[in-house]
Amino acid sequence: MKEFEEKFAEKINSALGSKDPAHDLAHVHRVVTTVKRLAKEENADENIVIPAAWLHDLVNLPKDHPDRKRASVLAADEAIVFLKSVEYPEKYFQGIHHAICAHSFSASIRPETIEAQIVQDADRLDALGAIGLGRLFSVITQLQRPFYDLADPFAENRPLNDKLYGIDHIHIKLKSIATTMNTASAKAEGLRRMKYIDEFLNQLKSEILF
Repeated sequence: MKEFEEKFAEKINSALGSKDPAHDLAHVHRVVTTVKRLAKEENADENIVIPAAWLHDLVNLPKDHPDRKRASVLAADEAIVFLKSVEYPEKYFQGIHHAICAHSFSASIRPETIEAQIVQDADRLDALGAIGLGRLFSVITQLQRPFYDLADPFAENRPLNDKLYGIDHIHIKLKSIATTMNTASAKAEGLRRMKYIDEFLNQLKSEILF
C-alpha cells in the first residue's frame, strides 16, 4: 500500500494545486489519517478506504459552481481511470467508487458500506473543530461574503442564510454534520469538535456584542 500511497499523493497534489486552502493537500492528508484510524476502530477494508480518501477530491469544484453536486461522482470516475493506470487491484474499484461518490454532503448519496461511511465521516470531521473553522473562513473569504450580519450577527430576528453570511453556515450545516456521523467513533469525535465551535461562538458573541 505504501507504494500506491506515494502515487496517490502525487496524483492529488497535481490535481489540487494550492489555490484553495480549504481543499488542499493538507486537507487530504488529514482525511487519510482519520480514515486509517476509523478503519481500524470499525474493522473496515483499508484497501478501499485509503485510496478513496486520497482521491476523494480529485475533482474539486467551487462551492458556488453549478455542477458542485456532481463533483464527487466526477471525482470517483476520474479516480477509477487513475487506479487502472497504476494497476491497482480491480476488485476494490466498486467499493472505492461508491465511497468517493457518497463522501460529499451536497451529492446527497447514502453511504451503503462501512467503508463509504468511514470516508464520509472522515471528510465531514475535517469541517468541524479548529481546522473546520479555519476552512470555513477560507471559503467565506473566497466567496467574498461577510463573516456575519452587522445588524443581527446570530440571526435572532432573521432567517439563517449562509449564502449571505459566513457564520450562518455553522448553524445551517456544521451542527447537523456533528450529529449525523455514521460510525460510533466519528460521532464521539464530531461532538467533541462541535463543542469547540460552540465555545468559539460564545467567544465571538462576547467580542462583537461587547
